[in-house]
Amino acid sequence: MTTSNFRIRPAAENDAGTIFSLIKELAEFERLTHEVVATKDDIRRSLFGERPFAEALIGEYQDIPISFALFFYNFSTFVGKPGIYLEDLYVKPQYRSKGFGRMMLVHLARLAIKRNCGRFEWSVLDWNTPAIRTYDRLNAKPMQDWILYRLTGQALVELADEG
Repeated sequence: MTTSNFRIRPAAENDAGTIFSLIKELAEFERLTHEVVATKDDIRRSLFGERPFAEALIGEYQDIPISFALFFYNFSTFVGKPGIYLEDLYVKPQYRSKGFGRMMLVHLARLAIKRNCGRFEWSVLDWNTPAIRTYDRLNAKPMQDWILYRLTGQALVELADEG
């Protein structure tokens, strides 16, 4: 397997099913299948609808989709520029440790530079040692001073209903 047979391209609307399938594989890998409530149509609407909320890249090895990256913009008030937030990066298990994931990250870093972004950020599960080692080799820095908070479901509804 060589990286010369690997290409990265922007996802198109007809990739929604492929992206959704890879999302389900990612959820299984992360032991989070119980949290997947999205549908293929949700992915299609959110990425390719009237107002796209995110973008995706497809990584293909010999024209077969083997990976995806889903990302969106955030904004740094301190830097005064947008940033790219990588929500998910997934490479099918049989293609891991071959440089494909790193190539996806390089592509995203170049995209961030091209789009004048000040940051490129992502999160990683604390038990995903292979990914953490990869990120350390990239000289990415864990943001240990920051704690991620999240509102979902009923807690989100309750806050929105206040006052």
